[in-house]
Amino acid sequence: MMMTMMSMIVTILIPITVMLITNTLSKKTINDREKSSPFECGFDPKSSARMPFSLQFFMIAVMFLIFDVEIVLIIPIMLIFKSSMIMTLFMSTLFFIMILLLGLYHEWNQGALQWAN
Repeated sequence: MMMTMMSMIVTILIPITVMLITNTLSKKTINDREKSSPFECGFDPKSSARMPFSLQFFMIAVMFLIFDVEIVLIIPIMLIFKSSMIMTLFMSTLFFIMILLLGLYHEWNQGALQWAN
């Protein structure tokens, strides 16, 4: 029992010690303006490196990814039809598609699908 406790303490202490050592050694001591600015052939940048990002584009990209994953989840349903109870599979598929349609209706109702204001 004592050996188990000792091995648990050592198992916990070694990673904590390594993390503390690396944390203290990797601290940046000097905040240099040149190091924190974007690299542009050694010259000062002419414009800001932070370009504005379209929130509508981001929302469309996220919705595309969500519906893409949902399509991947729907495709195997066709393969399961042969080995499953038809009514149970039909009801679960209908429930899944209803959730998708409700999500689409919510996005449409919130105005996330409008390209121009």
